[in-house]
Amino acid sequence: MTELIKKMNEALAWELRAMNMYAHYAANITGINRLQLSPMFNTEMTESIEHADIVRKGIVQLGGIPVTERDSHPIIHTTDYIEMLNYSLQTEIRASEVYSELLPLIEQTDDLYDSMEQIYLAELKSVEEMRLLVQ
Repeated sequence: MTELIKKMNEALAWELRAMNMYAHYAANITGINRLQLSPMFNTEMTESIEHADIVRKGIVQLGGIPVTERDSHPIIHTTDYIEMLNYSLQTEIRASEVYSELLPLIEQTDDLYDSMEQIYLAELKSVEEMRLLVQ
């Protein structure tokens, strides 16, 4: 159980990081790309908020204490939209890896498994969307 809570806290820390990163990029994107990318970054931020809430509640349900600090991986400031998209892709890849590592720790019959699997699938979708944007 402690391994599961630890991995869920790792996922939560990445969601907290993603929230900050996407909010930062949504505010800092400029030029013609702002029209498309600012709303997209805001949507990704909102998704991270929703994922963090689900993970946080799952940790509490298991008797754990949710982290309040984001993952320490740096959020790189840039105004270059290609760099923003590449950093976003890297974030989505790492988040999907964490959820991939988390799923085997949960009983497949548990409601928690369904919630974490849905988040994992959403992360994979984000990976593919970001990958298409950086090509």
